[in-house]
Amino acid sequence: MLRINVVTIFPDFFATPLALSIPSRAREAGSVDYRVIDLRDYTHDRHRTVDDAPYGGGPGMVMKPEPFFEAVEALGASAPIVLMSARGRKFTQADAIRFANGAELTLLCGHYKDVDQRVAEALATEELSLGDFVLSGGEPAALAVIDATVRLLPGAMSDLDSARTDSFYERELSAPSYTRPPVYRGHAVPEVLLSGDHKRIAEWREAEGNRLTQRRGDAAEGGSKG
Repeated sequence: MLRINVVTIFPDFFATPLALSIPSRAREAGSVDYRVIDLRDYTHDRHRTVDDAPYGGGPGMVMKPEPFFEAVEALGASAPIVLMSARGRKFTQADAIRFANGAELTLLCGHYKDVDQRVAEALATEELSLGDFVLSGGEPAALAVIDATVRLLPGAMSDLDSARTDSFYERELSAPSYTRPPVYRGHAVPEVLLSGDHKRIAEWREAEGNRLTQRRGDAAEGGSKG
């Protein structure tokens, strides 16, 4: 069983998503256990303060290190301990597979302007980001990591082969998908998918996946030059 710990100042943010669909199914199958920890439970003042003004001045508030350290110590958590951060390396499918094959995953959710750097350097074992944009907090990013991870666990999906044919699972982009009807508003399903020829279908899917991957790479290269 994979144990996922989430440290956050908004524990209610996770209540409904973790009780729905694949995250819930994985828990019901006994493949995962979620522990959502309120960071404010590890403060020591009557206001349950988790942030303070930054040293050196400047706008915004910085999340204090003490509550994060004490929460993780109380959990007895082991690596990986992941700080969701815009400074982090981009989260990939390979990370989801690595986490799904582990025994424990702890996600630290920041908020406000920033998190004290000592959390990143002396507590977290890695920093991850969803991409080159800024969220209001680490909670949406943590949910994305959880969903990508638990869908790979036994019992989470009725058809695990579906996950194994996704984009980025031991491949780049997957081919497009189609279902009934064969023609809708003048738009037809590619003939090869209706042929029943499994060899041709496999070849088409591989070629289409390669084409889309190349197209995305060309678009990214063009954007970087713009």
